[in-house]
Amino acid sequence: MNRPPLARQNWYIAIAVIALAIIPLIFVRGKYEGADGQAESAIAEISPTYEPWFQPLFEPASSEIESLLFASQAAIGAGVIGYVIGLSKGRNQNK
Repeated sequence: MNRPPLARQNWYIAIAVIALAIIPLIFVRGKYEGADGQAESAIAEISPTYEPWFQPLFEPASSEIESLLFASQAAIGAGVIGYVIGLSKGRNQNK
């Protein structure tokens, strides 16, 4: 079996990942909302008198800021995970 060079294979994988992320956004129509909002509405439906146990320590000024903080948290987490994986792979190669 004749395999394409590794660089070309990596590009094919990158294109496939991007397509898998974009295609649902184009073809799947619907209301996109977070799990927190869905949970609040489900709890209100089940028990209208429910009172939360805790209040948030920090309430962002807008949903855009909330999204920015969430995306920043995800990016930092991905960076830490990537760093740890790269560090362990480098250590294993040096052995």
